[in-house]
Amino acid sequence: MASDEDYSSFLDKSNEDPSGGGKVSTQTKNLTTKSVDTEVPSALGKVDEFYTSEADEPFEPVSLKWDGDDLPSAQDFGDLIGKKAESISQKDFDPQGSYGKVIDAVKKAGGSDVGFFSVELGKSRTEYFVVSVAKGKVVGLKAVAVQS
Repeated sequence: MASDEDYSSFLDKSNEDPSGGGKVSTQTKNLTTKSVDTEVPSALGKVDEFYTSEADEPFEPVSLKWDGDDLPSAQDFGDLIGKKAESISQKDFDPQGSYGKVIDAVKKAGGSDVGFFSVELGKSRTEYFVVSVAKGKVVGLKAVAVQS
């Protein structure tokens, strides 16, 4: 039986660049956006829903500091998350009416005014945000859609 050191050495060797340039990174580039910089409302942590696409991804909480009383514009939301955001309609986000639990959880965590944003993460990946405004925060849920 091989030791842990032997196995680690094997992995290191297999990750070396065959051209002699050293190790090749085995981690994929983090393509998601900043989404939490303040306490997450408990209603959002209890959501166990997935966005249906080629890779069914879970919805994750969003809780970002926000000085405004109203929903941010697409420009302001993009500034919050550090990427260019586009405002979309509820129908664009949920054409089949499948994400009522997601929207209800966001309303419970924030308010009845809900905004929908999309962020392109690459040629085939889009991140969708469903957000509302709570005291000093933009709160909601996000999920990644994979569509080739």
